[in-house]
Amino acid sequence: MFFEFGIKDIIDILLVALMLYYLYRLMRESRSLNVFIGIMVFVVIWLFVSQILEMRLLGSILDKLVSVGVIAMIVIFQEDIRKFLYNLGAHQRMRAVARLFSPSRSKDDKTLKSAIMPIVMASMNMSRGKVGALIVIERNLPLDDIVMTGDVIDANINQRLIENIFFKNSPLHDGAMVISKMRVRAAGCILPVSHDLSIPKELGLRHRAALGMSQESDAVAVIVSEETGSISIAMKGELRLRLSAEELESILTREME
Repeated sequence: MFFEFGIKDIIDILLVALMLYYLYRLMRESRSLNVFIGIMVFVVIWLFVSQILEMRLLGSILDKLVSVGVIAMIVIFQEDIRKFLYNLGAHQRMRAVARLFSPSRSKDDKTLKSAIMPIVMASMNMSRGKVGALIVIERNLPLDDIVMTGDVIDANINQRLIENIFFKNSPLHDGAMVISKMRVRAAGCILPVSHDLSIPKELGLRHRAALGMSQESDAVAVIVSEETGSISIAMKGELRLRLSAEELESILTREME
């Protein structure tokens, strides 16, 4: 039996293919590819039994399994779904649309530089002395829950303050510093740790915590290695290693605008 096939059907097929492709990528990144393949096989069997063969009894049983399975999948993959929705909302085009409905918060060059240069200079000094440090810079998503895990400071961004907090004998040097709204909000904070297996084994807990923070928020994290003194940065779920002072300043200027 012939049926009409128009432009709307082509768009429908393309959208379904695009959705399946992104689901495939999401499952592959979370190492759940076999689960995804199993779900697709089950869906194909369910459609074949209920729509093509029209087996009412078996079809109704599979319908019930699908309705319960959707809830089970949400519970099992809640972290992956959360990450997917966050990445969708953090996309540049989505962010551009969001800015249309939010007040402008552009920062002038002088204010921006006064906030960035102390971070860069402190990072370079700590790098030369091989002093470990982890500085998290809040962007659009608030980090109040992270701030509450440490000691609230609420001070101006100052090079000497940053270096004193991460001094080896300081009680706050093992945690993370959170910078929000051009101020040092807290220090000694606890960050979520990434369990990504692709992280090089020579990188320590600071790098894993910085990467975990960048995966769960849009924050930028600056890391100074205690072993090598190298400066790295974590943002958008990725690590950039062995940065120079110029590269660090350039990235922070771009991301903090």
